[in-house]
Amino acid sequence: MTLNIALQMDPIAEVDILGDSSFALALEAQARGYRIFTYHPDQLALIPGQGLTAKGQWIRVQDEVGHHVEVIQDERIDLTDLDVILMRQDPPFDMHYITATYMLETIMDKVLVVNHPGSVRNAPEKLVATLFPELMPPTLITKDISEIKAFRERYEDIIIKPLHGNGGSGIFHLKPGDSNLSSLIEMMTLLERSPLMIQQYLPSVRKGDKRVIMIDGKAVGAVNRVPAEGEARSNLHVGGKAVKTELDADDLRIAEAIGGYLQSHGLLFCGIDVIGGYLTEINVTSPTGLREIKRLSGIDLAKAIWDNILTKL
Repeated sequence: MTLNIALQMDPIAEVDILGDSSFALALEAQARGYRIFTYHPDQLALIPGQGLTAKGQWIRVQDEVGHHVEVIQDERIDLTDLDVILMRQDPPFDMHYITATYMLETIMDKVLVVNHPGSVRNAPEKLVATLFPELMPPTLITKDISEIKAFRERYEDIIIKPLHGNGGSGIFHLKPGDSNLSSLIEMMTLLERSPLMIQQYLPSVRKGDKRVIMIDGKAVGAVNRVPAEGEARSNLHVGGKAVKTELDADDLRIAEAIGGYLQSHGLLFCGIDVIGGYLTEINVTSPTGLREIKRLSGIDLAKAIWDNILTKL
């Protein structure tokens, strides 16, 4: 089957292909003979009564650092001429991101969009995890400093992070006795209008923050991300190390509990973050991990994702 597929993403020429899941999906699509179009959300154009178009490039890809993409043709296309659109741009999850979901929803009756844009919009990655409080560590979402101080007094050792942040940006670990809480909250609330997420610090993060890949509601693979020495964050973007791992009983228990929700909402490709048996986030925008899992474990989950997409067409 020959398909016309599109990647709605940040410029593909600028990605780090050693850790980019969108590139992994493009490689597999090309291996299957699919035609690949890529564009940025800023290049969308909606004309009421006429449709949704995007200006971008038809491309070829190759697994070679520094020479990984070749532009075949620049073109503005009608997105309903495509078979599949992968919504893969990185957060921040702001009104720019949300507007793109509204625009893509206008063509959902003609094109398969993965993940479902409406469900992406309604599942901010840190907030959606709170639908499953029994799986999470003690957590608070607020801008109220008195509530944050009360939470800190109870749990002492805490993590504070922006509610809509990504890639480990803006995450702070406040140990017992740290006197910077008030100043930190003032700074963060000046920079960000949204509430903050506060969680009890989990010492087991020193052993790693596991990224579990979910395809159509089922756990299919994982990579462990171990923080660098002296660093509280395990994200690969900020120096965390990818380490081979396998799914364990906690991963499968959490996956089973949330799998039905993901499947029923069209969230086909997701990544859940698990620390010490606790769910901390459900990533639905542009989850990563495919390249690391293939490199460390030899499992090519891009194949499994495309196999599943085919069942949806």
